Amino acid sequence: MALSTAPDIERAEVACYRIPTETPESDGTLAWDATTLVLVTLRAGGSSGLGYTYADAATGRLIRDQLLPRLIGANPLDIAGHAQTLRAHLRNLGAVGIGAMALSAVDTALWDLKAALLRLPLIDLLGAARAAVPIYGSGGFTSYSAQQLCGQLRGWVEAGMSRVKMKIGRDALADPQRIAEARAAIGEDVALFVDANGAYSRKQALGMAELCAACDVSWFEEPVVATDVAGLRLLRDRAPPPIAISAGEYGYDLPYFQRLLQAQAVDVLQADATRCGGPSGFTAVAALCAAYQVPLSSHCAPALHLALGCALAPVCHLEWFHDHVRIEQRLFEGAPVPRQGELRPDRSRPGLGLIFREADARAFAV
Repeated sequence: MALSTAPDIERAEVACYRIPTETPESDGTLAWDATTLVLVTLRAGGSSGLGYTYADAATGRLIRDQLLPRLIGANPLDIAGHAQTLRAHLRNLGAVGIGAMALSAVDTALWDLKAALLRLPLIDLLGAARAAVPIYGSGGFTSYSAQQLCGQLRGWVEAGMSRVKMKIGRDALADPQRIAEARAAIGEDVALFVDANGAYSRKQALGMAELCAACDVSWFEEPVVATDVAGLRLLRDRAPPPIAISAGEYGYDLPYFQRLLQAQAVDVLQADATRCGGPSGFTAVAALCAAYQVPLSSHCAPALHLALGCALAPVCHLEWFHDHVRIEQRLFEGAPVPRQGELRPDRSRPGLGLIFREADARAFAV
């Protein structure tokens, strides 16, 4: 379909759904019992595109009142122009935080709609760098008992994953024992990742890195608060090998990611397309990673990141996050299923390959 013949966006909708967790959950710095999905749907020329973020329902109101009215009658293929216009419109409200998450959901819907209009899967629209992308199992919440923790990690290993991640930081005195139990549960040949969600001070994190090394932990995520760039650099310099320091999940704009990379603060950068500007923003972060020769790992929302993970060369793996996997597999037809520790796009389905199950989601609407 030529650009000049693209139909205008006719309808734009947003809806919010609050999905309870299986049990109350926590990490090093936060506790929760539900996750809110904010869903955007754009329609043009008999096709539709969906995008989403995991945010508060206030994000949905921002999308409805401030962003979607500016897309009605617009060319759905002009994604870069829409991103600039919408970001500029949020100048006085703030284009980070929920502003960035709102932009992210809309940007994803635009890419999904463009691919649908062109009758292409998103991976083919972007251009594939690989046919499949590795994943790592992620959950292991601090609210879990040792039995729950070890059972979840073992389940991912039995499903073919060679990397698993657990949360730490809620109780620094108990963390070494939990890590040792996790290592015993998964065996010696599986990579063990830990995520403190910024719970430790610098000195606590340095001490924990030494203890992690004894259990062959190979990934230490947010050992200190994500805004402490100097602290992340300190950990990267002093953590014993093979521990890689990672951060970036709370990045909303390119300057934040650039600060981490310029400071050489991470071994692996993280980014979340539901926060950093959708596929457009995530692609820009990948370009930064290519320039600095630093690997990129996606944060959460595996169904949304699949095409991006296969299209962008700096991506090393995706996070198979327990909460979002539950939601995506329950509420989206076409949600990917891992095979031998990898995800592979379904190239027979246009766009993201997802269809929202409205009837199944109705009970969670807010």
